Amino acid sequence: MGQESPSSSSETSGRHPIGVFDSGVGGLTVVRALRRALPGEDIIYLGDTARVPYGSKSPRTVEKYSLTCQQFLLDRGVKLVLIACNTASANALPALSAATRVPVIGAVEPGAQSALAATVSKHVGVIGTLGTVRSNAYAKAIAARDPSAQLTQLACPLLVPLAEEGWTDDDIARLVARRYLAPLFARDPLIDTLVLGCTHYPLLRDVLYAVASDLAKHPIAVVDSATAMAECAAQAINNALGSGANRRANAGRLDCYATDTSRLDELAPRFLGESPTGFELVDL
Repeated sequence: MGQESPSSSSETSGRHPIGVFDSGVGGLTVVRALRRALPGEDIIYLGDTARVPYGSKSPRTVEKYSLTCQQFLLDRGVKLVLIACNTASANALPALSAATRVPVIGAVEPGAQSALAATVSKHVGVIGTLGTVRSNAYAKAIAARDPSAQLTQLACPLLVPLAEEGWTDDDIARLVARRYLAPLFARDPLIDTLVLGCTHYPLLRDVLYAVASDLAKHPIAVVDSATAMAECAAQAINNALGSGANRRANAGRLDCYATDTSRLDELAPRFLGESPTGFELVDL
């Protein structure tokens, strides 16, 4: 069993930070959304950049790495853990939840819930890493909520390096998006909602929306797991802590850690939308 909740008192536990981890820097899009939804909260972010990507690794390895990342956050007294990695959420959420009494929020369930709220046709498309798609986590989560919903999913691995290179709004991004999305909409032309099942993908949101809408010949609702997770976290904190949540007007503290700091000065601002004060190198 991992570390327990920092305190049974909502007033005390409200002052503890939120913990967020990802296999790399993509999870900073979750931090970005959190800072909009819960501006007064302190956040600790861990990027396991030395072992990225998780998407190509076995479920057992992903679970092992994820438990180590979560324990790092628990050791720093977090009151809530967000798994800002769709692959880790798909493969390790049960183990992570069992390892602590602190609430744990994955990327899949909030994304599935938001997709069902957005769709009218009940035809949903999901794009993500190979590991996320192979896990069928979104298919299971959506089917559990609405068995009548139709899901079509596709792995889009090249979108990750495009986001990291900053090639998010040019001809290359549009061509790659069309190459991936064309077969998705060919398989199901009734898709009206597209789930971005990777925390890198929000950087390509505008291109993906434009290409998807053009292929479908009708507007597409785009659901990104970062925003969905932030909304879920805000609800969880308000429900659990009530007046004990951090509601201060000034921005909360953000502490960033990584297992490899190469290129982080370049990459982090793209995903976070601001320049973090720096990443502390840690060895897990």
